[in-house]
Amino acid sequence: MPGASSEPVLIHQLSLRRSQPPFSKVKGVISKVLFHPIRPYFFVASQRFVRVYNLLEQNLSKKLTSNCKWLSSIAIHPKGDNVIAGSYENRLSWFDMDLSTKPYKTLRYHKKAIRQVAYHRKYPLFASASDDGTVIVCHGMVYSDLMQNPLIVPVKVLRGHTTNKDMGVLDCAFHPHQPWIITAGADTTLRLYA
Repeated sequence: MPGASSEPVLIHQLSLRRSQPPFSKVKGVISKVLFHPIRPYFFVASQRFVRVYNLLEQNLSKKLTSNCKWLSSIAIHPKGDNVIAGSYENRLSWFDMDLSTKPYKTLRYHKKAIRQVAYHRKYPLFASASDDGTVIVCHGMVYSDLMQNPLIVPVKVLRGHTTNKDMGVLDCAFHPHQPWIITAGADTTLRLYA
């Protein structure tokens, strides 16, 4: 495409109608980028790391190191201090950014690759969608007391999608106000679990 940028990540300023690369060089293949819900931080998930950039100071703030070979997706808790990362090795890593740059807890409940992870904005819930055709919903309570670690408890395994060409549930998203989750599968169906 003529005039298109070859940069893998661009930040668009809609008010000024311009785009700019947030950093000069990108390390690794990028799987997902997200903005922090409260602070001016920018999360970039590459193959093994989640890099957290401070947009005001324009520098690398933290580098979260996963215990996985290939990250597929990330999600940020609505309060912003916890991150979950799904991987193609069936692992879900929970990072407490106030505690360490290494995972606080690693969950291995899926039999195949995790395609998507999501937090609920209102309720203490998070979910992971996998190629095994299941979505696992967990209770993930984050306390205001920094001395108390997050409470992570699996709640429900949602089945309903069939696998198609070794792919199962490709995406999941929580309803913004209700404790409902919507899933999209490789079987070309959308499902709402209430």
